[in-house]
Amino acid sequence: MQPESSWPRGLVIAGLAAIALGTLDPLEGSVVILGGIALVTIGAFLAHSPLRSRMYTVLALAVIGVGALWGVSAMGGIGGKSGRSMWWAVTMLPYPVAWVLGIAGAIQLLRRKPASA
Repeated sequence: MQPESSWPRGLVIAGLAAIALGTLDPLEGSVVILGGIALVTIGAFLAHSPLRSRMYTVLALAVIGVGALWGVSAMGGIGGKSGRSMWWAVTMLPYPVAWVLGIAGAIQLLRRKPASA
């Protein structure tokens, strides 16, 4: 991360905290996790990190996965009396993938040594 500003690092830390907080309730916390991944992505962008393109992909996965999660939940869920196969859970797979990659990306961003001036 760039030494001239502490904003990117602060955003990454806040994003990582939001991701961790959202984990307490995976359905309602999905919006908090999505916001946390967005903060980490903005932090990577502002720091001009080489990881920013990866974080764009993680953010896109999170948006798709959280949208599918809320959409399937609004339709009554899967399995049981809903009449939908358990295979509908595959549509929500980008959400946990983005969650793991968001945490990994935030940790990688925080471990990077600041560029010397």
